[in-house]
Amino acid sequence: MRTDIADRADITALVTDFYTRVYADDLIGPVFTEVARLDLAAHLPIMCDFWESVLLNPGTYRRNALAPHVALSRRAVLERRHFDRWLRLWHDTVDDRHEGPRAEQAKRQAIRIAASLRRRLAGGTGTEFVTIATGPAA
Repeated sequence: MRTDIADRADITALVTDFYTRVYADDLIGPVFTEVARLDLAAHLPIMCDFWESVLLNPGTYRRNALAPHVALSRRAVLERRHFDRWLRLWHDTVDDRHEGPRAEQAKRQAIRIAASLRRRLAGGTGTEFVTIATGPAA
């Protein structure tokens, strides 16, 4: 039986599983490993802080989430298909591990994040981007 996302341990397991899938993915894996050259050991705690802030709202994430994506977009073209794959992998990972209100919130927030990043990287405004990292969706 799958349970809802309840605490930091759940978020850590979820994010770790997700990045395992991302790194193995033929489309977006190379963006993380070859273009961004992401240090996963350093990156995972940051992403856990982010998702903990989004889902449990303790305010542990205090970074500019857009800046690294802007830098990455200067080195590689990030197309809709990349964001779509990121979303699919996130949704699949959440669904495989959890069910409940926070699990659904995690999927909704990911949709907002992807849309906001795409819009911002294309030069659009980011008013929705501000709200995605400040607390649970209404």
